[in-house]
Amino acid sequence: MKTVGIVVEYNPLHNGHELHFHKSKSITRADAVIAVMSGPFLQRGEPAIAGKRARTEMALAMGVDLVLELPVTYAVQPAEWFAYGAVATLHATGVVDSLSFGSESGTLEQLLPLSRVLAKEPDRLRAELDRRLAEGLSFPSAYGAAAAAAFGVTEKDAAGLRELLTKPNNSLGLHYLIALQRLESSIAPFTISRESAQYHDPEPGAGSIASATAVRRIIASQGVEAAAPYIPEYTLRILEREIRSGRAPMNWDRFRQPLFQTLLTLPPDQLAQCLEVTEGLEYRIRRMLPKLDNSSVDALLDSLKTKRYTRTKLQRMLVHIMLNHQKAGMNPGELARGPGYIRVLGFNETGKKLLRTMRKTASLPVVIKPAALDHPQLTRDLQAAAVYANAYPNADLRDLYHDYRLPPLTL
Repeated sequence: MKTVGIVVEYNPLHNGHELHFHKSKSITRADAVIAVMSGPFLQRGEPAIAGKRARTEMALAMGVDLVLELPVTYAVQPAEWFAYGAVATLHATGVVDSLSFGSESGTLEQLLPLSRVLAKEPDRLRAELDRRLAEGLSFPSAYGAAAAAAFGVTEKDAAGLRELLTKPNNSLGLHYLIALQRLESSIAPFTISRESAQYHDPEPGAGSIASATAVRRIIASQGVEAAAPYIPEYTLRILEREIRSGRAPMNWDRFRQPLFQTLLTLPPDQLAQCLEVTEGLEYRIRRMLPKLDNSSVDALLDSLKTKRYTRTKLQRMLVHIMLNHQKAGMNPGELARGPGYIRVLGFNETGKKLLRTMRKTASLPVVIKPAALDHPQLTRDLQAAAVYANAYPNADLRDLYHDYRLPPLTL
């Protein structure tokens, strides 16, 4: 059975995701699709609009056969480790033949040779990156410049590479390709050009495809019905149910109280132990808290943001602080070991067949019941799910432990 892997967040699943899903199956001639999906907190340091079970339901309704969870250890990380965790999960299944991702370029012509060089020269890339960060560049700009320098191209070509990598999906796609190289994986990469709406477009275009950012804005300002032209019917139905129950739309304001309590009570030396708290940010947080005009998370992020520190980096930092993610347990050496298991979130009949095959092919434990495995990454997943559920307006103990007790979703 030919199987294509995709890496998703579905925040929420919209018409553009449907297009990518169908094109991925078409260009790879796959019989089955496995999706690695982020859990309650996402790569840009945001809480998902709805819980992972609801988003798994969306994926299965669209036609994904098997949904696996990207551990929060990798889900809330810069592109390098986010991509590595996702690709390593697909690689570990032993059943994935190809990987399909969206990109602004729509071609591997530049990205693939660049990935081969950067995978072999991580030390040079890191040195170039550190040098440009020290010059005050933001991480995306610094990475583009460092990659061009490590690739050893002319200044003219370097400008083109920097421009290529300023596009978020191109940059993330490069990291998928680097991960495949590092893992020496036989998975074949494919890319599909993004159509109509780009990653950060705040408003929908003329057609029926809008970015997830635009869809979330519409839902927040006008209600979920107003987003109906841009999302499949099943997404609308699932979101309506989650909103009625109080489980959506989730946003940073839902987490204001536990976050601010942590920030107000942890001394700077303990804040400094949390992931992404770098270069004295623990002191900047303590200085800015008393100066806020209001106690919203947005106000805090605005006060902390500088040219050096992007909103994305700061949001990830706040997630790590709130979840007590320590640098000691999530350092590059630990992350390079890869995920410690394959967590199943949902499957259909074809997915069940894939799971049977994975009993023989998977190089990691396949987790159906969390109680069956004791692993620090899985502990973080369960804790993240509980913190997320605790932000529901009427959360009870059943909500807090759903992730531990409920079996995978089946369709």
